[in-house]
Amino acid sequence: MSGPVRSLSQGFTILRLLAVREALTLSDICRETGLSPSSGLNLLRTLVAEGAVDRESGGKRYRLAAGWGDLGVLQANAVSRFAARVRPLLARFAAAHDATAGLWQVQPGERLSLIALGESGAETRIHMVEGQRQPLGGGAAGRALTAAEALDRDGLVARFARVRWRKPLGFTTWLGQVAEAVQRGYAVDDGYIHAGVCSVGVAVPGAPVRFCLSATIFAGSRDAAAIDELGLALNALARRPDLRPEPEA
Repeated sequence: MSGPVRSLSQGFTILRLLAVREALTLSDICRETGLSPSSGLNLLRTLVAEGAVDRESGGKRYRLAAGWGDLGVLQANAVSRFAARVRPLLARFAAAHDATAGLWQVQPGERLSLIALGESGAETRIHMVEGQRQPLGGGAAGRALTAAEALDRDGLVARFARVRWRKPLGFTTWLGQVAEAVQRGYAVDDGYIHAGVCSVGVAVPGAPVRFCLSATIFAGSRDAAAIDELGLALNALARRPDLRPEPEA
């Protein structure tokens, strides 16, 4: 099965950025999305030609064309606006750390949903798709969120039991990994939920905690020090003032 068209995804990233920001220059857009100047310019020229983006008369700044800012696909509600604001940050993080970066939202039924994604420009990278789901207790994202909550033992047991592990993992070991996440400020899953994949996760501060960031790489591609560096960088990203979710109506 073929994957998403990268240039189309990048075009929507620009549209979402312009939906939550005022008019931006080419340099602003490339800095926020991680695009190269040549790619950014080609995408903007296409969006202008299609009538989705307007270029100011001075030629320095770009803004959404009339009517596009009201499209539900761009600004449907507080969560979609938050995801749109975070996507450029994820793109920059992914490019800087050569990892696939994601924003996850807690959903009913003890599930997590990937609502925003940033990919590096590497030819070989972890493939993820917005909208994919996983049990809340699984992966680094699930451990990070569990570490941020105050569940009793029955709640912890129930959460662990909902996950199907690719690599054998006992409850006591999982509980120790959650405790390590509290101490380090980030959680790690090294091949337990997806074979050949290592991820780190950090809960986005909030009350209640509803979102989590993840950075995913190939298992065995980095040593412990490099994974620690990745986790600390993700922790810093999660605590940026502009990464605070809006209260939902």
